Amino acid sequence: MRSLLKLIAAFIVALSLGLGSAWHMIANGSALTTGKIGPWTIWYAAGNPNADPYTKAYLAREGRLPITSTSALYYYGRSDDAGEPLTSRCDYVIDGEPINAAWWSLAVYDNSGRLIPNNAARYSFNRTDIIRSPNGRFRIVLASTARDGNWLPTGDREALVVLLRIYGPREFNDAIKGRLIEEKLPTIRKDGCK
Repeated sequence: MRSLLKLIAAFIVALSLGLGSAWHMIANGSALTTGKIGPWTIWYAAGNPNADPYTKAYLAREGRLPITSTSALYYYGRSDDAGEPLTSRCDYVIDGEPINAAWWSLAVYDNSGRLIPNNAARYSFNRTDIIRSPNGRFRIVLASTARDGNWLPTGDREALVVLLRIYGPREFNDAIKGRLIEEKLPTIRKDGCK
């Protein structure tokens, strides 16, 4: 009887560790599946038909259908430059320089991947509608109350996700990781909290 209880306990521990590690890999990725560039995370195999099972499970769970990884890059920002989680209780400034791509957009979502309802009907900015300085740099403010210029409303969401989509990137090197474009990703700086 005692050996049966030990066997059951070992099975429960193994099952818990297996499910826990799979959940972690699907939710957060690993050095083999994702890259972390400042506040941004990218799933390198997203859009690749030969993607690893964890990337496929992540995309299925998120409900995303990315186009090929050579045509589009998707960078997720869930924290600011200091590593603190994004929340609508704080205001943030996203500063960036011109992105060398055919098209790009930056949008803010709640933690469930839904756009944040707002009276201004503002959900994103892209390379054609954003206000830029003469040198091409841009500044976007994430805040719950209206601001001048490039403002994206954050509502009253506990957790926020910023998604930077880059289509037709023109700055690649030969390696999948270490794209030149990643050296110029925007910063996300906290600008005060309520």
